[in-house]
Amino acid sequence: MKIQTREYTVDDVNFMIHIWNEVVEEGVAFPQEALLTWETGYAFFKSQTYCSVAVDSESGKIYGLYILHPNNVGRCGHICNASYAVSSESRGMHIGEALVTDCLIKAKQHGFRIMQFNAVVSTNTHARHLYERLGFKQLGTIPGGFYMKDGHFEDICPYYYVL
Repeated sequence: MKIQTREYTVDDVNFMIHIWNEVVEEGVAFPQEALLTWETGYAFFKSQTYCSVAVDSESGKIYGLYILHPNNVGRCGHICNASYAVSSESRGMHIGEALVTDCLIKAKQHGFRIMQFNAVVSTNTHARHLYERLGFKQLGTIPGGFYMKDGHFEDICPYYYVL
């Protein structure tokens, strides 16, 4: 398997929706509660500044994706945000690292100066270790900032990275 990242195409949207919805259904990482349909997924991915997929260049199978967009507007429009989704069957294969690394490059190419993650769930240890290994800094902790699918609250840890 040889993973590469590339800009998504409309032909990728069904696979992207499947992976995205898998993370939403797990209810432990993304703030969204509603699942994407073809229509809402197509519009959602199209509205982003940039979307990428992690694909096996040999088989063409998509293993993950990211979305990149501004975190705010106006005087804070130079700060971006991103979300990453990796299919459950391919976690632990460094797909997330490929996605985050590519995203940092694309964010800078799109003129952003800072990447900020607003709500990394404290129990998402794999993501947190990856971000910290890549040089992200934790801003603090927001107690009980994330409502888990099972009904309890977990802390969230905002992170930032200067591009």
